[in-house]
Amino acid sequence: MTSLSALRIKIFADGADLASIAKLATNPLIKGFTTNPTLMAKAGVPDYEVFGRAVLAMVPDRPVSLEVFADDFDAMIAQARAIAGWGRNANIKIPVTDTKGRFAGPVIRALADSGVVVNVTAIMTQQQVEAVAECLAHDVPAIVSVFAGRVADTGRDPVPHMERCLAALKARPKAELLWASPRELLNIFQADAIGCPIITVTPDMLAKLALIGKDLDEYSLETVKMFHGDAMAAGYSIRACGKET
Repeated sequence: MTSLSALRIKIFADGADLASIAKLATNPLIKGFTTNPTLMAKAGVPDYEVFGRAVLAMVPDRPVSLEVFADDFDAMIAQARAIAGWGRNANIKIPVTDTKGRFAGPVIRALADSGVVVNVTAIMTQQQVEAVAECLAHDVPAIVSVFAGRVADTGRDPVPHMERCLAALKARPKAELLWASPRELLNIFQADAIGCPIITVTPDMLAKLALIGKDLDEYSLETVKMFHGDAMAAGYSIRACGKET
């Protein structure tokens, strides 16, 4: 078991709740923040720009990934440049394709060539990583987000998959692979073990960090007590041999 202090991977908090972001901003373990339109809509964010500017101002010392939502390549570029102007720490999330499945290479290339730090998102395959790498500038930082959790949801082992994606980025040393949508705390250690630079973690998963290295006998007893306590609190009973127990 690797200790939390020994982790090399950068943990980015993923969410869209300003109060949660403000709290996590005080945690030195959190090296950056990411969000997306779906998370923002679920959180009830009413104004995209107001929210984006607020987060960037709240954590000016760490990168914040904000996503374009246009579906036209020219409009994507325009939105990306606008967001980039909201703060120096803005990383611009560009979906790997539009909604028709057309590769967003022209958008990625145009932005990278002009010095914009992109975070190419919704990637699933090694081939997509290779195509994105071809569009990135050699001297401009970038993030390449592979949704390892969703890959795992299809029954595929995400670890060798992400190792191949890491290899596909070797020609772009400024580009960092991001393990997106982790499903369990173990994924942090798996990503760290293969040398993945970044992982996104939700507040719910971050709350489990206190469990790292926990004594398993102690954890077992706590679980037994939880089951017993919940049954008693619910007033459950079973008639056994004519007696209520």
